[in-house]
Amino acid sequence: MSYVTSLKKMVLEGYLPNEEEGMHLAEENTDELASAASELRRHFTGEKMHLCAIVNAKNGCCGEDCKFCAQSRLAKNALKNYKLLPPEEMAEKAVSNYKDGMERFAFVTSGRALTDYEVETLCEACRLIRQKCSVKLCASSGLLTYNQLQKLHNAGITRYHCNLETSRRFFPNICTTHTYDEKIQTIKNAKAAGMEICSGGIIGLGENMRDRIEMVLTQRALGVSSVPVNVLNPIPGTPFEKNARLSYDEIRKTISVFRFLLPKAEIRFAGGRILTPDKGRLAIKSGLNALISGNMLTISGIGAKDDIKIAKELGFET
Repeated sequence: MSYVTSLKKMVLEGYLPNEEEGMHLAEENTDELASAASELRRHFTGEKMHLCAIVNAKNGCCGEDCKFCAQSRLAKNALKNYKLLPPEEMAEKAVSNYKDGMERFAFVTSGRALTDYEVETLCEACRLIRQKCSVKLCASSGLLTYNQLQKLHNAGITRYHCNLETSRRFFPNICTTHTYDEKIQTIKNAKAAGMEICSGGIIGLGENMRDRIEMVLTQRALGVSSVPVNVLNPIPGTPFEKNARLSYDEIRKTISVFRFLLPKAEIRFAGGRILTPDKGRLAIKSGLNALISGNMLTISGIGAKDDIKIAKELGFET
């Protein structure tokens, strides 16, 4: 019996692999690993493909120094900057995405955190949306306080997003204006406010497989239910513009290892899927059960109708 098959059997019986077992998995054949991860996905999460769309609700003008981000203060290429969108415009986008078949809709805003006034504006958008449709609402608005997060939850946001991005060890290589502990505290605040947690990261920053595994194990310990996997798209004008793109084999292997470590989670292909030659089909068959559809924050994505078609083609329900 191969190592992959043996560990898969243990996971099916309730075992959660540790860091070294994850590292061992990463040395195994990708196709065998992906097939086993897909079996785990079917067993623990069924055939539902969870679809989420996002709106870039506040763009640019960010004082943080995240080296991968086109909205960072380090980015050289000018973006169109705009303040938080009006509630009516955010509500219109949410309703439109719901009609296109999206299960979730997420507000994503630039900057370290929203002000109290901006939080109230976002709450007003939530209230408008609740009057018009039943889409599930999420937010990604930085390092908010417990009181701010509680207001968002009371307005209808059920899941809060705060990526750890990478391991604690590697994090200072990508950002110095906020800390890993501040991110973890935000996640704890959101949980205390009653929200589910969406927290993933970016692969291709220069980290290694151990960094990726350590990140996911931290998220597992925090009780994260949704894990977005972003693949770095080296954007011109950012400090990481010359990073080599990851091979599709490494992307698939990483996703498969994540499924072994997080058998019950929504593992979601987010940014970078448009770089794959098949719009992520092989990645989906490597243990994924969730996607972000439509455009990302500053680059194009894959449309909702295309994603629904892909999911059904691969045997998923939407």
